[in-house]
Amino acid sequence: MQEAQFDVAVIGAGTAGLNAYRSAKKAGKSAVLIEDGPYGTTCARVGCMPSKLLIAAADAAHQSSLMPEFGVHIDGSVRIEGTEVMQRVKSERDRFVSFILDDIEAMDPAERLRGTASFEDDQHLIVGGHTRVQASAFVVATGTSPVIPPEVVTLGDRAIINDDVFYWDDLPKSVIVLGAGVIGLELGQALARLGVTVTLVHRSESLAGISDPEVKKHAREAFVQELDIRFSTKILGATTLDNGVELELEGPEGKSRVQADYVLCATGRQANLDALSLENTSVVFNERGRPKFDATTLKIHTENPETAIFFAGDVNGMAPVLHEASDDGRIAGSNAAVWPQEPIAHPRRAPMAVVFSDPQVMTVGKRFAELESNILIGQVAFSNQGRSRIMLKNKGMLRVYADPNTEVFLGAEMAGPAAEHIAHLLAWCVQQKLTISQMLAMPFYHPVIEEGVRTALRGARKPK
Repeated sequence: MQEAQFDVAVIGAGTAGLNAYRSAKKAGKSAVLIEDGPYGTTCARVGCMPSKLLIAAADAAHQSSLMPEFGVHIDGSVRIEGTEVMQRVKSERDRFVSFILDDIEAMDPAERLRGTASFEDDQHLIVGGHTRVQASAFVVATGTSPVIPPEVVTLGDRAIINDDVFYWDDLPKSVIVLGAGVIGLELGQALARLGVTVTLVHRSESLAGISDPEVKKHAREAFVQELDIRFSTKILGATTLDNGVELELEGPEGKSRVQADYVLCATGRQANLDALSLENTSVVFNERGRPKFDATTLKIHTENPETAIFFAGDVNGMAPVLHEASDDGRIAGSNAAVWPQEPIAHPRRAPMAVVFSDPQVMTVGKRFAELESNILIGQVAFSNQGRSRIMLKNKGMLRVYADPNTEVFLGAEMAGPAAEHIAHLLAWCVQQKLTISQMLAMPFYHPVIEEGVRTALRGARKPK
């Protein structure tokens, strides 16, 4: 077995891992990047980029269906070629991945190791059974993997995950999607708009992570108009057919059976920790068997004060979005580089999350479920908002929250048009700790969707 020694060892070459490696190198330290799967990051290969390519195709198809409402008519029917849709998704996806591969190939080969990493003790890793790595500090950035519910495990390759979708050569005729979270809603709606028969099965009444009951109500009204969503529904049985699957379901309206080509599992993700053998280290675990760590420095708690293991990206479960994973990598990598100096608590950006459905869903700052009971709330429904009606995007609601004493803007939840852009505007306001009055003093052009934001802000002012 080969022996290697570095200042920092980074496990996982995703967004967080790459940034941790770069931060350690920028600090003048020797570093190694360890990966046991394909290079290219989850986001570029099977996550945010290919899913947005599929959604873009779905949006184009959907817009064509709305044309008659604008008085625009196309002779004949619109034809969706699944093979062409998937060819563009894969070719553009591969282009995005190639940029990351080029960056990795430019690294010193001696600082790239292939193979599964497992801890031998607090200072050593065994990589792929071929290399023993000693390091002063480690960064665990191993990401997460989709969970296949036990109810459908028996379906074999007919129970798929979102990764599988982006390797299709053609679109199937029908899909049952399990889960109405971010992934399930985005992919379910996109496939439905591309002509796939979609049944979305969800075990609760939640939707896209929305915690504000009014926003959820408006979002639900919008989505059920075009999607077959079975809320509060459980799976009683799963059967493989000659060319597909059948699920037996039980929901508020009783029992039913649904058949489809595939079951797409979008019921959550689990941290990739099992292969690391963290039990061989002095890591302290919580009651769920996950490492305890400091959310401000990302250092994992250990019984041995000389041990330095940092927790970065989706694997730590804090905020599974790309820009947060990037920040995690920078923070973990820079803290690992200065060890044994005390790790620094780096400032974090204002929380922000976006679901690229239609209507889009977003949250910024504090979510409704995180607020105290005595707060200022302003809202706007987009059903009669001027620009939204012009574009036939008049669905959903925005609710904004403010401190009742200072009028400081705390956060917002929204389902509606242009939420991806409004989320940025409002997240910047949260980060700047602006008051409602300061936000209302900003310019609002006419006619724009952002005028709806102004309406909501006006409702969140302190009573005079």
